Amino acid sequence: MKHIAASALAIALALGGSAALPTSADAGSAAATDPVQTSSAASAFGSYDPYGDFSADKTASIEELFLPWEDVDLTTLPLADAYALQRNRSLLITIEPWTWSKDWRITPNELRDGILSGRYDANMQAICNLVGAMKSPVTIRWAQEMEDKNGRFTWANWAPKDWIAAYKREVDLCRKAAPAAKYMWSPKGEEGLEKYYPGDDYVDVIGLSVFGLQKKDNEEAGRDRTFAETLKPGYDRVAGFNKPVVVAELGYVGKQEYVSQWEADSRKSYSEFPALTSVVYFNQKEVWPWLGGYGLPDWRVTQHVLP
Repeated sequence: MKHIAASALAIALALGGSAALPTSADAGSAAATDPVQTSSAASAFGSYDPYGDFSADKTASIEELFLPWEDVDLTTLPLADAYALQRNRSLLITIEPWTWSKDWRITPNELRDGILSGRYDANMQAICNLVGAMKSPVTIRWAQEMEDKNGRFTWANWAPKDWIAAYKREVDLCRKAAPAAKYMWSPKGEEGLEKYYPGDDYVDVIGLSVFGLQKKDNEEAGRDRTFAETLKPGYDRVAGFNKPVVVAELGYVGKQEYVSQWEADSRKSYSEFPALTSVVYFNQKEVWPWLGGYGLPDWRVTQHVLP
């Protein structure tokens, strides 16, 4: 099966519009290549939006894509570029070094050895060649949540030196093809993430994952947790790297009051999080069961309010 890099529905809707587009010169400038928007008033907003729910949102300035580097139809990337340009948005491209077809996945050791031996160089090269031709500002987020130990990702919980070597290899490859792109190092936010830091020269911005599940909050803490409370542990662990911080995956599910509070709070600025510049909503249903019997939370904005 060939997977597409972005929603065909969302792209089809986008290409019917007629917004003024940024110039290619703007896209290539240093100031325009980072999706992080600095705002003293509030965090900038973006989304991974395969259903097009945020297609007309004038406040959104970041469009996130997820794509595997195997079994993927890369012809959709130029369409995603056009979609972002028509909305004056930058692109955050999360590249997952595997196939989305579970039956064809290899073991963590096989993936690690394959990357480090150069077996997958062509996969990264193919994506970055297209990124280099894009007019939108682009940030590459490769192999996210590498410190996670729950078994979800084939590239997670490797020996730190191996993950760092793999990350650096991919960044070096991509820089040759897409010199204007920026690079996001994106741990989940858990203890021990610092062991996977590849060095300042390989990180333009740091991404974190922040999810609010009201049922889990109440069962574990006896109350609702806030956006700020959930963000703080991961933020504190990365603050010392002195890089801009983005919540690269944001989601929340609960009753109306809980969802409304998270939505409002995630758009605020916080004196205790001075490096936080943007939040990107993950508008999709979870595909990996949450530990503790919480199943597959549905982060979609059309579904995340519970009765």
